[in-house]
Amino acid sequence: MAAVTTESLASVQKELASTLAQADLEVARELFAALDVLDSSAGLRRSLTDPSREAQDRAAMARSLFGGKVNSTTAEVLTALVSRRWSKERDLGDAVEVLAVAVVVVQAEREGLAGLEKLETVLLDFRRTVSSSHEVQRALTDPQAKPEAKQKLGAALSPSASAEARLLIDRAVTSPRGLRPAQLVKRFTEQIAARQQRWIALVTVAKELDPSYMERLRASLDRYFGRELKLDVVVDPAVVGGIRVQVGDEVVDSTVATKLNDLDRRLAS
Repeated sequence: MAAVTTESLASVQKELASTLAQADLEVARELFAALDVLDSSAGLRRSLTDPSREAQDRAAMARSLFGGKVNSTTAEVLTALVSRRWSKERDLGDAVEVLAVAVVVVQAEREGLAGLEKLETVLLDFRRTVSSSHEVQRALTDPQAKPEAKQKLGAALSPSASAEARLLIDRAVTSPRGLRPAQLVKRFTEQIAARQQRWIALVTVAKELDPSYMERLRASLDRYFGRELKLDVVVDPAVVGGIRVQVGDEVVDSTVATKLNDLDRRLAS
């Protein structure tokens, strides 16, 4: 993504973090439906991303178009998106897709890391099944096949899918947006994998930790980050001593190597 689009998407995700966390699957369905509308009309995309229009004008247009057809949460997401600037017209639709998937992922995350892993596993199994069969690929990309038939085939290929996985698979087989269904599912799993990093603590230490210390550390990190984490411990003698913990974008570093580097910088200045 270009810088303008990346910044706009990050801004909306931060602004709407609590809203997305409380949204349900109906919001995701409505966002996907709005995406279909955007994808069907180049003129509409141009109007909603036109930088010569004031942000409030674009937001008003979105409310006029979608307001009476979607719930208030969906409308809030859409108006926030069209109020931003985008590098390309299609980037707006891509952003709608990202936030729709984010809502689905948050629903799965209610079961913690296990819920995310379950969702990812179903999608990866579906992707492998589709990729291994030319016949299935032809059936899912046949322009003459009805969406209902593709959904039925998708369901047959993923019988253990949860409501969250079913929504994403149905989306991939009926509206892949210029991609093959397996390619879109791959994009979905990449977003899930990124979310999983919030639940995995990368712990770097100078030497192996004994089991009792590991359990105390796990409990401390769970309390500090406010959720049950999965520890991924890496032994790196270069840290000398102490510990470095990374969960998503947040880093807690108390290693000797880091302290020595900080001292070197202070002395050099």
